[in-house]
Amino acid sequence: MVRRKKNYISFLIIFMVSAFVSLSGLSSTKEDGFVSLFDGKSLNGWITMNKTGKGYVVKNGILICPATGGGNLFSVKEYSNFILRFEFRLQEGSNNGVGIRSPLHSRDPAYTGMEIQVLDNQSPRYKDKLRSTQYHGSIYDVAPAKRGFLKPIGNWNKEEITADGRQITVKLNGTTIVNFDLDSVTDSKTLQKHPGLSRKKGHIGFLGHGTKVEFRNIRIKEIF
Repeated sequence: MVRRKKNYISFLIIFMVSAFVSLSGLSSTKEDGFVSLFDGKSLNGWITMNKTGKGYVVKNGILICPATGGGNLFSVKEYSNFILRFEFRLQEGSNNGVGIRSPLHSRDPAYTGMEIQVLDNQSPRYKDKLRSTQYHGSIYDVAPAKRGFLKPIGNWNKEEITADGRQITVKLNGTTIVNFDLDSVTDSKTLQKHPGLSRKKGHIGFLGHGTKVEFRNIRIKEIF
C-alpha cells in the first residue's frame, strides 16, 4: 500500500514537471536561435501600409488577411540574412505574398524588394493565367518554384524562407522548391524592373490582395 502511494506521488511529480516545461516553452522542440515575430494577440511589431478594407486582423492566435482586407503588413525591424519560418492556410483562390528585404514605403514590394508568392495554384480563377514565376513559392516574376507540394485547401502548410547573401531558398512542407542565386540574373531588363534584387536588407512583409489567407507560428532566426 505504501509502495503504491510512493509510485503514484513520483508519477504525479514527473507529470507536473513535464507539463510545466511544455507550457513554459522549454521543451526539447524549441527551435534554437529563433524568435517569434507574432505574439498571436496583436499586431505589435508590425506596421500596416497601403491598407485596404479591414487590413490584417488577429484572431485565436492567427494572423488573418480577410477577403475584404489586405494591404501590406511589414515588420518594424529590418532584416538582412535570416531564416523565416511560418505556417499558412489557403482558401480557394487565395493570393498573398511574403515580402523580404523590402523598403517600408513601397506600393510594389515585389519589385522594390522581393516577394515570395503565396497562392492557391489549383484555383480555376488562375487557370491558364499564370507564368512559371507566379506559382506558389516563386520569387515573384524572377525565379519559378517547383510545384506539387501544397497541401489541399483548408490544411496548414509549413514554409521556410532563407535569405543568405545572394542565395534565396524556399522550403515547402519539407521540400526545397526554390534554391536561387540572385547573381544569376543578368538580363538588363529584369534587373531594371526589379531593383529590389540588389537590396541587402529590408522589412519582412505579408502582401495581401483581397483574398483570405491565414498565418501562424511566425518566427525568424538572423544569420550573422
